[in-house]
Amino acid sequence: MQTTGTTAGSLWRLPVVRSLFALNALGILSYSLLLPALPAYAAAGGAGLTAAGAATTAFLVVTVLVQGTVPALVRRWGLGPVLAGGLVALGGPAPLYLLTDDVGWLVAVSAVRGVGFAVLTVLGSTIAARAVPPERRGESIGIYGLALGLPTLVAIPAGTALTLADHFAWVAALSAASVLAVGFVPGLVRAVAPEGDEPGTAGTSRAAVRAAAAPSLLLFLVTLAGGGLVTFLPIERPDGQLAAVALLIFGVCTAVARWQAGVLVDRMGARVVLPATLAAATAGMALVALGLRTGGAAGAAVLLAGVLAFGVGYGAVQNLTLVVALARAGDGRTTTVSAVWNASFDSGTAVGAVAVGGVAAQVGLPLSYGFVAVALALVLPLAVTLPRALHRVG
Repeated sequence: MQTTGTTAGSLWRLPVVRSLFALNALGILSYSLLLPALPAYAAAGGAGLTAAGAATTAFLVVTVLVQGTVPALVRRWGLGPVLAGGLVALGGPAPLYLLTDDVGWLVAVSAVRGVGFAVLTVLGSTIAARAVPPERRGESIGIYGLALGLPTLVAIPAGTALTLADHFAWVAALSAASVLAVGFVPGLVRAVAPEGDEPGTAGTSRAAVRAAAAPSLLLFLVTLAGGGLVTFLPIERPDGQLAAVALLIFGVCTAVARWQAGVLVDRMGARVVLPATLAAATAGMALVALGLRTGGAAGAAVLLAGVLAFGVGYGAVQNLTLVVALARAGDGRTTTVSAVWNASFDSGTAVGAVAVGGVAAQVGLPLSYGFVAVALALVLPLAVTLPRALHRVG
């Protein structure tokens, strides 16, 4: 692994870190603008609710399926060509949505874009891990998380508003933004992988998967909870501004916590920070359930406190599980670890959007969120033992 710059001072001073931020911000802009806009566009064209969501489903399914192949693609073609191709595949087809609002066409275009998003997610976190010395890895991954979180806060409501105002053409055009990020690829590749990527033996890959499995289980459950929260809270509280305020708090807390958790883990290690932040996520989910059951002004206050606590835990655990997984795997396995971690992230989000709703249909959303809090509590011992098993984290 080659790193750039010095380990002293802010990582923002390093050109490779600024390029990493810009590339991922442009990439996530292509993703998040269309996330709420595409179903609305399909519904406006006459598609039913299930059909309207089919394009997003296809996008996410392809993303998860392709993420596991990215390490092999990098070994075959190299980091630069695969990353550049992924950015083009994510953004380039977006204007093609304008050709027709036929659901089959929207699904086909979304499937191609899912391939690009799979590449971006795996290699974005890979570069974040490899761009700096190991003792600054947490902060670098935190900056990567900030690049994903901040554009999303703006792009999701903007994509929705533009589409509902009959300006979907602007959304489709702006969603080609990831193509602009190709210009950052050569500099990033020179900084982190001048002599090719990690070795590709089957034993190396299996060892990396085993190292990432336990941290990725924690991530899966936390993102399952997050998927259930953002999908169903607006449905449970559709009146007034409560759900909108709650999701804004959640988004801001997630982005900031993911960033700052990286700074903390570099200074303190993960032994305290990982279980503490998972406990915050657990308590937050329990408070959300309590707030929904209580109702009224008191219930709203409890719910917002819960969303704040859960957002902090949700963002921090994302960073910390990746740091721990990389430390468990050792050098030379970052791409495979990143693939496992990202697949767990996206799978958890997708499963949460389905499973929490299925349980809620039987017992109600407050109790469903309560069950999620219990599931998070059950893996707290794993969050305690994982960092202790490492010789050194951060």
